[in-house]
Amino acid sequence: MMKNIKALILMMLFLTASSVDILAQNKTLYHYGSIKNDLYIYLKNSGFVLKTYPTPMEAIKAAPSNAGLLLLGKAYPETDPQNSISLTGLKQITAKKLKVYVEYPAAYPKLDLSSKPLETHLERGVVTTDIFGSSLPRLSLFGIHNCHILPVKVDDPLIVLAKVVGVDKAELGLDSTISYPLLFRKDNVLIGTTALSNFKTGRYGPEKSVRQVLSYIVTQVTGAKNVQLKNWKGDVRPAFGPNEPLPETARLNGIKAGVEWFANGRFYVHPEWKADWLKYGSDGLKPVGPPVSQSKPNGDGSLGILEGHTSTIYYDGSQQYRYWMRADVQGEASMALAAAGALLNNEDFKARSAKLIDYMFHTSNLRAGPKNDPNSPAYGLIGWATTNAGTFYGDDNSRAILGAIAAAAYLKNTKWDKELAEAIMANFRTTGKEGFRGERLEEADIIRNGWPYYYNRSVIHPSPHFESWMWALYLWLYDKTGYEPLLSRTKEAIRITMANYPEKWKWGSSLQTQRARMILPLAWLLRLENTEEHRGWLDLVAGDMLKNQVDCGAIREELGKGKGMFKELKKNSDYGTDEGSLITMNGQEISCMLYTNNFALFSLHEAAKVTGDKKYKDATDRLADFLVRIQVQSEKHKDLDGAWFRAFDYGKWDYWASNSDAGWGAWCTLTGWIQSWIVTSQVQIQQQQSFWDITKNTALKTTGKAVVEDMMKTPQK
Repeated sequence: MMKNIKALILMMLFLTASSVDILAQNKTLYHYGSIKNDLYIYLKNSGFVLKTYPTPMEAIKAAPSNAGLLLLGKAYPETDPQNSISLTGLKQITAKKLKVYVEYPAAYPKLDLSSKPLETHLERGVVTTDIFGSSLPRLSLFGIHNCHILPVKVDDPLIVLAKVVGVDKAELGLDSTISYPLLFRKDNVLIGTTALSNFKTGRYGPEKSVRQVLSYIVTQVTGAKNVQLKNWKGDVRPAFGPNEPLPETARLNGIKAGVEWFANGRFYVHPEWKADWLKYGSDGLKPVGPPVSQSKPNGDGSLGILEGHTSTIYYDGSQQYRYWMRADVQGEASMALAAAGALLNNEDFKARSAKLIDYMFHTSNLRAGPKNDPNSPAYGLIGWATTNAGTFYGDDNSRAILGAIAAAAYLKNTKWDKELAEAIMANFRTTGKEGFRGERLEEADIIRNGWPYYYNRSVIHPSPHFESWMWALYLWLYDKTGYEPLLSRTKEAIRITMANYPEKWKWGSSLQTQRARMILPLAWLLRLENTEEHRGWLDLVAGDMLKNQVDCGAIREELGKGKGMFKELKKNSDYGTDEGSLITMNGQEISCMLYTNNFALFSLHEAAKVTGDKKYKDATDRLADFLVRIQVQSEKHKDLDGAWFRAFDYGKWDYWASNSDAGWGAWCTLTGWIQSWIVTSQVQIQQQQSFWDITKNTALKTTGKAVVEDMMKTPQK
């Protein structure tokens, strides 16, 4: 009996020792490439031993039979001439049964690599096999952003790169699109045609999907079974996890980081690099360019503030900038700066706020020319952007005006009261008799037709995104001036819009954004007429929106019925050709900070303050905490630290969604729309104040009446 026990113990010790030897062997890899490579660093930190050699051939020669070999080019996105596999090298790989992953090779036997690498844009990784497991099945998607890829032709790739419709899955397959092999096997060697090992620097995502691909590669190279790589700390990540306790100072710290982001991003134009703004920002169709270097100085606001980042992420993790100089952004950013300046007692923030308003009204062309001529029908209007100063969106005008009104109140400055009242009335007198303006007006048409033409025409346009915040301004100014048409026309527009809810609402990227925008005028209508009907309207719209508020506080995106205002993605080639939604079907766990959550936070807070209803306060608090959690944190990319991206997948807790929007995709930032409304709302929640109360003592009560009387005089024929 004792002999049997001893034999069993010896056998167990032998097996244990053998297992340790196998594990140790599996964790030793032979390597060619940079020791600064993301995969190299990650594997070293995970306990792997990487033996590095000066050339791929020397690594092949040094590797014993059955060893794992990583051959990673050193020059990405340029090809590395040394990272070449010769026929002799391939024969040794085969003879020694080496397990090899070669990435971005300059040469490989019988593989045509003569074409230059292609820089991709909207393409994503598409899985074309089931070998990655149930968590990453066939047609799954992951993002490697603007990667550079070797355009080769092979049979049966494991992953391809292609422009396809979908969020997590290529919903239309690979039809009507060009696909490029991304990962494949040849001669029993695993080959990657781009730098998948650049995953951390290039900010590939979602992390869970990328980790599954990398785990497969490491499993194949080590020969171990089911290697599971652990999470890594991303260079750009949410400030807090979904269940992480929030410190008491979290909101205050988020406000500070949010407003400091304007400077961290170098968004204030400075005279030293004004030429760059003129170069990249002069194209009214696509004013984009490289990021502003951190070595360049910040302006003080007197030359305006740029719009933010586009959704284009480069191979080094940096993002393209949008150099547009938009009026709404100036007004909105001035609001956030003034609010934060008042809360934090920061005089620099306050000074920049005032200079942005001066830039909008006095320095730029946004209110120049006919817009500053009292005899012009266009008098008082604010141009959309310096490149399109004769185009007027009521939506953009409303946010520019609301922002400047709030800034003036926080700054206790009456300097711009006349311009603000003129801006509201310029929009009102180009609003039709039912209270609608339509989507867009042009200066030349207004001058040709005269403003009474617009004031007396019949327009029905039930689109809260475009119309409703101007209605909020009309209600706000009515409260200050008592000018009855401001109230009566707005009430009629709201009545028509609610009668058409929701089937006939002209929804754009999401039905949720329409609801988020509509809540504000409904809340402010209660300030003037707290009737059962008006309360019912607010409860209906807000209630429907909050049906999609999930446990973490996010408001989920929702498509409306029928066709939206943007192109339907009926084929893969439609992807990226128009503005559009972050989702492709309802139920996807995606939230939007550009059109929905940002405006919902502000509007719900106003609704909570006017009604005292606990359900609105609770919804506001939950949404505010969610936005604190997902604020960007980054030590490496200071121009992103403190920002909010447009898209967030709260299921994966990652910045992810469909990136099909042609102008403002999943990873865009905006100094105005996104940043300013979130920061300002957080300030007001922190101080338990409403916008309405902060601005109620404005001097526009006097100035506004004179402006109304003057601007509503019927012009001489």
